Amino acid sequence: MAKQTMGIHHITAIVGHPQDNLDFYGSVLGLRLIKKTVNFDDPGTYHLYFGNEGGEPGTIITFFPWENSRQGKIGDGQVGVTAYLVPEGSLEFWENRLTDFEIEVKKTTRFGEEYLTFQDPHGLELELVARKGGVENPYVFNGITKDVAIKGFAGATLYSSTPSETAAILKTVMGLDKAGEENGLVRFTAPGEIGNVIDLKNVSVGKGETGVGMVHHIAWRAKDDDELLEWRKWVSENGFYPTEVKDRNYFNAIYYRESGGILFEIATDGPGFAHDESYETMGQGLMLPAQYENHRDQLETHLTPIQLREINPK
Repeated sequence: MAKQTMGIHHITAIVGHPQDNLDFYGSVLGLRLIKKTVNFDDPGTYHLYFGNEGGEPGTIITFFPWENSRQGKIGDGQVGVTAYLVPEGSLEFWENRLTDFEIEVKKTTRFGEEYLTFQDPHGLELELVARKGGVENPYVFNGITKDVAIKGFAGATLYSSTPSETAAILKTVMGLDKAGEENGLVRFTAPGEIGNVIDLKNVSVGKGETGVGMVHHIAWRAKDDDELLEWRKWVSENGFYPTEVKDRNYFNAIYYRESGGILFEIATDGPGFAHDESYETMGQGLMLPAQYENHRDQLETHLTPIQLREINPK
């Protein structure tokens, strides 16, 4: 019963002030705030979801804003770099836009592709790459048009304490195909159109530390609940210890930590983000899971007010 994921479902990271987070991903990068809710395990903290217009799997980045928390350290056991996919011919637009917002941008090339590399306000390492694949994102906001809008994830770069073991897991457990090696990176691909390119650093970079500016986990796609149960059995048969299925309201998920220390989640494509508010109003209200609805007044008082707004370059 060998399994193969289509690619990345979502990536979850820890950041600082939630308004800074919303300004950057919503107003500078032009992603849609598709869900404003709370951390299921820490309801006094926001859980913010950004993606394309529909919040499709492969486009979703989520954040736990930890205000006034210590800075983390990017290292082994983490996603080191998150890469976004933009339309062909749009990199010049993005270089100019980021520069106008006083964000330092560098250009790098690997595996024959040009990348723009930069950091978000809280230290997360990001990239933009232009390539075919994915569908046009019709969501437009704050000066970003459909012909340049981010389509979703291009992929991610993983840092592992045991790169050879992580490489084996990507291939034999998650079903990715090895596509090449270059300058200390091993490239793997999944069959999906977005979120389908994973680069693995082939040496340890030193242990990462939990905190602001680091990725908490990476989630892989499962088609539905039946396939998620197949994944749980498959992961267990390969010597790991997946969690029970957890209801995350917008998808169901299991988690396991792979040998190199990276927390892997496997999440279902559905039910998606429009089942507790309309497609048109996604992200506008504070949506709470049923177990916290009785505490709405208290939570709304405690959580820092945030607002999506148009912002101009400095």
